[in-house]
Amino acid sequence: MSTPQGARARARIEVTAAIKEAARRQLAEEGAAKLSLRAVARELGMVSSALYRYFPSRDELLTALIIDAYDSLGEAAEKARDAGSGAAPVDRWTAVCEAVRGWALAHPHEYALIYGSPVPGYSAPETTIRAAARVGLVLIGIVRDAHEGPGLADLPLPAELRPEGERMVAAFAPDLPPEVAVALVAAWAQLFGLVGFELFGQFNNVVDDRETFFRHAVTGLAHSVGLR
Repeated sequence: MSTPQGARARARIEVTAAIKEAARRQLAEEGAAKLSLRAVARELGMVSSALYRYFPSRDELLTALIIDAYDSLGEAAEKARDAGSGAAPVDRWTAVCEAVRGWALAHPHEYALIYGSPVPGYSAPETTIRAAARVGLVLIGIVRDAHEGPGLADLPLPAELRPEGERMVAAFAPDLPPEVAVALVAAWAQLFGLVGFELFGQFNNVVDDRETFFRHAVTGLAHSVGLR
């Protein structure tokens, strides 16, 4: 038999989920900049004061939505990595990149929330960092496995960038050469640039076969980080 505390906890989880779902609908209709706690409460038939017990401010609700989006995207990337655990590094890299694209196309408004224009007046707190890092850590892991296994191709690195590369290694890419860390950051930025260009319409009248184009482009990114 459930305890009153257990029932209250389940009810809180259900209400929290309903609030976030209503907020996602508002994101799709109005955009993140117009997210309103009062509008969410109105849609759910709640008084604003009741909703504030779950999310005391718009920023706290935005943060929850951002973390959920990053975690959902990260989970998609991790599943693609794990599904190809016995494949060649280039194929694992490409599968992860395609999972990122697939998630973005399926969740365009959530993708826009985390990789689109900044929300005026909102600054993401440190609590978003862990979730935001998941895709990058997947890509770093694939490259690290290749480095420790079949090896990586030699990559150039200008002397003036070596200190920055060494800082990157210390910060998030231990056991990788500085030139690989620099290449990884560039590839990570280009991956999300490719996805963003497709999602936000910059490829209209430019690229028709976007799936084939994307696969070709991210295979090039795999080579750019030293995957053979």
